[in-house]
Amino acid sequence: MFENGQARERTKVLMDIANQVNGLVIGTGDLSELALGWATYNGDHMSMYAVNASVPKTLVRHIVKYYADTCNYQPLSEVLLDILDTPVSPELLPTDESGTMITQKTEDLVGPYELHDFFLYHLVRRGSEPKKILRLARCAFGGEYDEQTILYWLKVFIRRFFSQQFKRSCLPDGAKIGSVTLSPRGDWRMPSDACADIWLEELN
Repeated sequence: MFENGQARERTKVLMDIANQVNGLVIGTGDLSELALGWATYNGDHMSMYAVNASVPKTLVRHIVKYYADTCNYQPLSEVLLDILDTPVSPELLPTDESGTMITQKTEDLVGPYELHDFFLYHLVRRGSEPKKILRLARCAFGGEYDEQTILYWLKVFIRRFFSQQFKRSCLPDGAKIGSVTLSPRGDWRMPSDACADIWLEELN
C-alpha cells in the first residue's frame, strides 16, 4: 500500500511541476510491465504520455546496450553499462547492511522477462494457443530453461495477463513502435473481465 501511495504522490508532484513549466509527464512503464500488471494503478501509469507502452523490457535493454557501445562519450557509456549490469529491483526496498547488495530482484519473483516477452509476442501478435506457445518456448529456450520452468512461468504469465487488463484500459496515449501494443488508444481491444480459465486448463 505504501508503494501505491508513494507512486501516486510522486506522479502528482511531477504533474504540478509540468503544469508550471508547460511540460508533460512521460511514463516510465514498458510493454512487459503493462502485460504483467506491474504498473501501479493510478500511480505510475497515470502519466500524460506512455512513451514505452509498446517497447518490451528485453528490447529496452538491447537499445540501451547499443547506444552505450556506439556513443562517443565515455562517461555516459560507462553509466549506461552500469545500469544494464544492475538487476531490476522494486522501489523503496533497502539494500543489505553493507549498502551494496540488492536484497530483492524482480525477476526472482515475476520470472525471466525474456520468457514473458516471448509469451507476449506469440500470444498477441501470432494469436498462438498455450500449447503452441509452450512448444515454441521449449525450442527457443531449451538450453536455458527446462520444460517445467517454462510451463510454470507461462501459467504465471497467462494468469497475470488476463487479470491485469483493467490497468491497461485506462492507459494514457502512447506510440505504437513495434508490432505489439497493449494500449487501448491503439489497436488493442480486450474486456477487463476476461477470464484465463480455458487457457490454464489447456496447459494443465
